[in-house]
Amino acid sequence: MFTLRRISLAVAVGRPCVNVTVRSVNGARLGNITRGFSSTESDEESGKAQNDVYDIIISGGGMVGTAMACSLGFDPNLQSKKILLLEAGPKKEMDKAPEVYSTRVSSISPGSATLLSGLGAWDHIINLRCKSYQKMQVWDACSDALITFDKENLQDEMAYVVENDVIVAALTKQLQTLSEQVEVHYRTRVVKYTWPRPYQVSDSIPWVKVTLASGQTLHTKLLIGADGPNSMVRKEAGIPTVKWNYDQSAVVAVLHLSEPTENNVAWQRFLPRGPIAMLPLSDTESSLVWSTSHQHAEELLQMDEESFVDAINSAFWSNENQSDLIEAAGSLFRTALSVLMPNGTSTRQLPPSVAGIGPKSRVMFPLGMGHASEYIRHRVALIGDAAHRVHPLAGQGANLGFGDVACLTQVLSQAAFNGKDLGAMQHLLEYETERQRHNLPMMAAIDLMKRLYSTNAAPMVLLRTLGLQATNALPPLKEQIIAYASK
Repeated sequence: MFTLRRISLAVAVGRPCVNVTVRSVNGARLGNITRGFSSTESDEESGKAQNDVYDIIISGGGMVGTAMACSLGFDPNLQSKKILLLEAGPKKEMDKAPEVYSTRVSSISPGSATLLSGLGAWDHIINLRCKSYQKMQVWDACSDALITFDKENLQDEMAYVVENDVIVAALTKQLQTLSEQVEVHYRTRVVKYTWPRPYQVSDSIPWVKVTLASGQTLHTKLLIGADGPNSMVRKEAGIPTVKWNYDQSAVVAVLHLSEPTENNVAWQRFLPRGPIAMLPLSDTESSLVWSTSHQHAEELLQMDEESFVDAINSAFWSNENQSDLIEAAGSLFRTALSVLMPNGTSTRQLPPSVAGIGPKSRVMFPLGMGHASEYIRHRVALIGDAAHRVHPLAGQGANLGFGDVACLTQVLSQAAFNGKDLGAMQHLLEYETERQRHNLPMMAAIDLMKRLYSTNAAPMVLLRTLGLQATNALPPLKEQIIAYASK
């Protein structure tokens, strides 16, 4: 006997509500209540030699896919399993930090740092380079409202800014110590996936069949899709996705500061066209992430260096978007809060001045949001950007992916310990439920914040001014926000 529970999770983030159904099952068999695929195919090679069948294939490397391979390889309950990582790109190795910083960086939360430390990669990252920050200041260009986040007495790190290539290189180095547990194929492209039926039918293949561009075919009991926002695994599995574009592009660059500074603060200012953020890389350099309209992004790319630097400094320092009415209301509300909660106010700091940019470091890319309505199917699981894509304003993209890695590893480890089929829906549903319950509220909050700050209409500016000041005056609430984002 088994019991079946249905939990509907609603996604209503600026779009019509989309119901995501999560099934949980207690019992030994799922029978026919598994999710099917949009297409299946019989295969004469179902009796393929056992050495072509893997327990787990991870399709897609990058930060999240490589972390998944490491995490599975180090798990003691999965030591006997045959694991393969398929990476389309070349092997990333790094004995020492490059002379110039990369434009693609991630803000790594303490929770993600703990995961990377457990995999042995964090020491490599420290030896290469990363920069911690102890405080974050966020403020509105259309008013004087601000909020600051910091750990008590600035003793603990809020997060770490690390180049994506450094993270991948550190994880790759750890993978080399797992050659007996994890096989890695670089420069390998998948051209087709063939799905098994969720129940046995004569002449049907029992596992997922993976066809490579070289013509080689592989079989796996569990396929993990870590192949990014345009995931081929997700598309071919027929998993629906809720997604939309933001009509924004992000301009990223490496910034040279006017003078050396401790540079332990992350800065973010909400402009009418989108947020601009400056994350510390070193005492003299920072990383720029400027989300703005497509047209303005193109204009920023075409500017000469001096004009671009002036535009950055103006974006952080100028008060041209503020109105006297909003400022008067905000000042009155701030005074009232300071009387009611004397310890709930923050002193505004001024961001460092920018003097130049790194050579050829200006790049732009479009922004959007996406969420797979299901993270799993029979013998398939999605992680990272293949399952969810968010706006960079909260710096949570990589952290959500590393959270997926930790959760899925735990679920598969327990399944292996209990002697279960790794590709069975029974335990994969546990992964989906837990991660959707964490990811959906985070994604909804990020999307709401983006929309709330994408207008300079007076009523909305006043609303967010009062809201930001009220939140800043409530340290327990800010601590809860930090704790949730740090997972």
